[in-house]
Amino acid sequence: MNFAPQIARRSSGWAWFFVWALLGSASALASVSLGPLLGLPTVVAGVLLWRLRSDARGAAFGVLTGAGALLLYVAWLQRDGPGTTCWHTATASGCDQHLNPLPWLVAGAALVGAGFVAHARRT
Repeated sequence: MNFAPQIARRSSGWAWFFVWALLGSASALASVSLGPLLGLPTVVAGVLLWRLRSDARGAAFGVLTGAGALLLYVAWLQRDGPGTTCWHTATASGCDQHLNPLPWLVAGAALVGAGFVAHARRT
């Protein structure tokens, strides 16, 4: 049996999955901070990818994983929360306000997991 075409097709599907994940992360970032500056090019790239590459359509669940990765990053940034955290060094000191990282962690893990499971079931 020749498994090379099957392996190539699966690896290509995962490559497209990570391209979609990058687009999902960019669109999530655009929706919370950069707005149309990043949102419009991301939407245009996603639509073009969907319309022009039929082999990439099956990996579109990567958008969920990309958005979830951004939420996991926010959870990591807020890992000292909730509340105020004060710090000092030999030359500086200050206090930072942190959010509760648990909601970000749960939502991010759910989206990343859902994206990976949905794509794995599809391939």
